[in-house]
Amino acid sequence: MSTTPRSSTPTVFEQQREELVREIAVGMEQVLQNINRLNRNLESIIAVGNEFSSVEALWSQFENFMGRPEENDQAGSRQNEGPHASEGDRDAQDQTFDEGDSTSH
Repeated sequence: MSTTPRSSTPTVFEQQREELVREIAVGMEQVLQNINRLNRNLESIIAVGNEFSSVEALWSQFENFMGRPEENDQAGSRQNEGPHASEGDRDAQDQTFDEGDSTSH
């Protein structure tokens, strides 16, 4: 530690440090403002999304209602046809396709 008295004028280092501290403070203030703006935008987006929750619930009910008969019909028809009915359908489709090719030549 030196015993020389400190002068009242700041050194170049202290001046630069004060300038950098001011720049950092300004930058932090801008970051804070941008975060607040982002937060408000996210809140408004969430609010708009929440307005559609009742519409989504209605469409979901409609989808579930319309999907039930189709699932029951498919399950019932497959049970009546037997386990290998789908293979026979494929063979019939292949034969129809082959016949279509032979007539087009």
